[in-house]
Amino acid sequence: MSARFVDGYLGYLLGQANHALYKDFDSQVRAAGLSMIEWRVLATLHDSPPLTVSQLAQEVLSKQPTVTKLVQRMADQDWLDLLADPMDQRRTLVTVGAAGRKLVRPLLEKARTHEAQMLRTLEVSEQAALKKLLAKLAGIAS
Repeated sequence: MSARFVDGYLGYLLGQANHALYKDFDSQVRAAGLSMIEWRVLATLHDSPPLTVSQLAQEVLSKQPTVTKLVQRMADQDWLDLLADPMDQRRTLVTVGAAGRKLVRPLLEKARTHEAQMLRTLEVSEQAALKKLLAKLAGIAS
């Protein structure tokens, strides 16, 4: 019997790898009181310069209207700070606030540990190659 199409299809493999990576980590995110999208927002912003809402939406793989509402809710909880863009007063820049930084910091360490556990079957060179190839495929400069 031949291999199934999906067993060699990149989209399927990436989806399965993503699911495997997040299925166990999701419980740690929820235990910290965050949804996965809130985690992605805080993880993205924790060491990033301020981003516009549209840039943030692109980075966290969500639609701009969803992220706009989420950002406001997270700002109301003091997890995020909203700043006027000095280059364009019509735009708002988003950055992580002190409360958000305190919330996300322990999760970043847990994420690193979880990732290392997930990648343990790969050689260090394979891990680096995998990340480099995925970044290249995604169009992210590395």
